[in-house]
Amino acid sequence: MDSSERSKSGEGGERSLSGPRRRAREIALQVLHQIDAGGEPRLDAAQAIARYFDHFGAGAEAADEEGGADSLLDSGGRPARIDRPFLEELVRGVSARRDELDEILANLSRNWRLERIALVERNVIRLALYELKYVEPVPVNVVLNEAVELAKRYGTAEGAAFVNGLLDRAVGELRR
Repeated sequence: MDSSERSKSGEGGERSLSGPRRRAREIALQVLHQIDAGGEPRLDAAQAIARYFDHFGAGAEAADEEGGADSLLDSGGRPARIDRPFLEELVRGVSARRDELDEILANLSRNWRLERIALVERNVIRLALYELKYVEPVPVNVVLNEAVELAKRYGTAEGAAFVNGLLDRAVGELRR
C-alpha cells in the first residue's frame, strides 16, 4: 500500500477513526467484545459479524465499487466506509487464534492475570497482537497507534497507557 492509499484508508495519522481500515478495527473490537460478553453459548466469528451488520448495518450498501467497502452511517449521518474483508480477517483471525494470543498476552502482562485486564483493553491487545503476527502489510507503528486510539476511545482512563506499554513490550518480544 503506498502513502496515498494509506492516507485514503485512514492509515496516514488522522486522529479520528474514520478511514475504512480504522472503522474495520473499531467494528472488529465491538464484535470481539460482543463475543466475549455474550456469555454461553459463545458466538462464532461469522455469527457475530452477521449479528453486528444485521443490527447496525441494515441497508448497508457497497460504498466503494473498487474496494468493496460497505457503508454505514457515521455519527454525522454520512456514509462511513468499512474495509469489510479486513474486518472479517481480524475477527476470524483473533477468534481462531484466541488461545495463542491470550498466552502471549499473559506472558507480556507479568503482574496481571488475564481476567484482571479490562475486556476492552484485552480485545484491543488481541487485535494488535494478531495484526503484528499475521497481517503483513501493516507497519508496526500503525498497529500500535491504532490500538492506542481504540483504547483511548473505548477503554478505561488508564487503558491507553497500559495498551501502549504492553504492545511496546510485545514488539520487542515478537521480533526475537
